[in-house]
Amino acid sequence: MATSTEEITLSVFLGSGATGGTGENVDDAFALSSTSRDVEAIPDGGYGWIVVFACFVQTFWVNAWTGSWGILQTGLLQTTMTNTPASTLSFVGSLGLALTVALGLVCVRLAHLIGARWSSLIGILLFGASNIVGGFTVTNVGGLFVSGILYGLGGGLMYTMSNSLPAQWFSNHLGTANGLVKLGGGIGATVMAIVLQILIEKVGIAWTFRVMGFLSLASGVPAALLIMERAPNHNALSIDLSPLKNRPFFCLFVAGAIGVFPLFVPSFFLPVVAHSIGLSASTASGIVACFNACMAIGRLGSGISCDKFGSTNTLLLAMGLNTVTMFAIWPVSSTLPLLLLFAALNGVSNGAFFVTMPTAVGRLLGPDHAAMGMGIAVTGWSIGDLLGNPIAGFLIEATGADQAHSIVPYRAAIFYAAGTALVSTAFVLVARLRMDGNLTKKL
Repeated sequence: MATSTEEITLSVFLGSGATGGTGENVDDAFALSSTSRDVEAIPDGGYGWIVVFACFVQTFWVNAWTGSWGILQTGLLQTTMTNTPASTLSFVGSLGLALTVALGLVCVRLAHLIGARWSSLIGILLFGASNIVGGFTVTNVGGLFVSGILYGLGGGLMYTMSNSLPAQWFSNHLGTANGLVKLGGGIGATVMAIVLQILIEKVGIAWTFRVMGFLSLASGVPAALLIMERAPNHNALSIDLSPLKNRPFFCLFVAGAIGVFPLFVPSFFLPVVAHSIGLSASTASGIVACFNACMAIGRLGSGISCDKFGSTNTLLLAMGLNTVTMFAIWPVSSTLPLLLLFAALNGVSNGAFFVTMPTAVGRLLGPDHAAMGMGIAVTGWSIGDLLGNPIAGFLIEATGADQAHSIVPYRAAIFYAAGTALVSTAFVLVARLRMDGNLTKKL
């Protein structure tokens, strides 16, 4: 009996979308005709839950670093690098984050050659090494850039595998599986931000780096060894860009490439906005904690929603909520209740993006093409990850918002983020309509 995933795959590949015929969508039918049979063979659980746990651990550490870089950066500026510009250290973090996604296709290619288990193992080893190297270079900017590059290489391998592996093991429960995997990242970012601050105060910045490196190796290496591919493909000879011929996927690719520009703007600038409207530093940190906690809720909740209401439908709702909160709530958030409301709702939609996008791509392309499709999609995020926050920062400086005592001067940066979110939402809507013109259908 055909599953809902098969219906989605067939409707896309055979062109039964809003156009209503197969001829107009002939370019979408790049997939092998065995896709639906492969989906039917997916166990939808079993050892897949062990794989989900292993990927949970991997994303825990990937997001622990990115979510805590601000803490590490502050520790460096206050101790061993007091004469180093904050922008220089900030670029270390941005470079590591950008490399994590920019290398998506390369990571997929490597996984095809040596397998997902070895790719994940190399990833966590590079991640651990990046932090240990960072611990020995806390007085050397060049050494910290080496640490950031090592993180980008290791994080890229771990992030790519965690995005693609669940699609091999799950069909009807793929959203829940992806939600659990990405929940690891939300917990990692929240917990390690607190742990690292305590470590900096207790053992110093150098040993804080080293402790994170040792902890990541102690937990990440065993997790990587648990990874198993259901249908390994080690015969791929080249990077396959054929998924871009699928028009709904191309729209999702563009939506993701544009959509990441605003995603990290709230987490980077909520503290300064809170300060500008007269809130204390402890209150500002509480707002950020609220944002991070709601991101974790959004990751798990959106995964369950993907299975119940459809992954592309949930992605569209998440991006719509992201857009509405930035246009309607953040520009007028001059009080604590409104800023908390924005942080909560935007945090939910922000976290949902990282679950719904890989789930939508996995279900759209099928298990044979999911890994390559997510490699392409994630690579497209690199420019937004690298430039999204600096653009907002430039607008804040240009309007003098960093010296302001109200939210008004921040509106240029806020509306920039909201505008890019709106364009991204529009592309998700086009992708959804290409699949089927009936927006109430579970897709």
